[in-house]
Amino acid sequence: MAGSAAVLEDSSVLSKLDRALLPIERFCALLSGLAIFSLMFLAAYSVTGRKFFASPLAGYVDYIEAAMPIIAIMGVSYVQRDGTNIRMDMLVGALKGRLLWLFELISVLLMLLLIVALTWGAWEHFDRSFDCARPLCSRDSSIDIGIPIWPSKLVVPVAFFVLSLRLTLQAWGYGRALVLGLDNPVAVPLNLTVAEQAMHEAEMLEGAD
Repeated sequence: MAGSAAVLEDSSVLSKLDRALLPIERFCALLSGLAIFSLMFLAAYSVTGRKFFASPLAGYVDYIEAAMPIIAIMGVSYVQRDGTNIRMDMLVGALKGRLLWLFELISVLLMLLLIVALTWGAWEHFDRSFDCARPLCSRDSSIDIGIPIWPSKLVVPVAFFVLSLRLTLQAWGYGRALVLGLDNPVAVPLNLTVAEQAMHEAEMLEGAD
């Protein structure tokens, strides 16, 4: 599909909820980026220590394992909002109007069903690992240096919960577009051409005057 994706906004309750959730998604994505950035420095430190001092960073693999859920999952809701996650653009691009919104609604509802189930399962997995009666509130830890694993396990249900909120808003947006026959619904990713994007920005500027 040509052009870039955009999420339109207006004064509706749906759009306000969309904008309220966005800072949380941005914070989650920032944490994911910081985790990647931190691992880069840890890798440099470990390689330098091994090369020049024969002493690599102890527990390097443990740190990587602890950071993986943050890197892999925390930014998912942010990319889901603007449609930059993996999508079947060749198929979606051939659909228009209510048929497009129906396809998108079904897709989002199926994703929401899956994510709700995964959130429940991930929380149960975290709960089995967390116990404040034990040292560091942990029933299990990493192999090399004994890092508690429950913080990494907690990341998964938290990230999935945020994603569930995003999918709920998008299901609302697509359902509203389907019922009302909207061309450019709010709170869902739209693939706009350059001309359409420029026109929308002009309309927003005129409305702000």
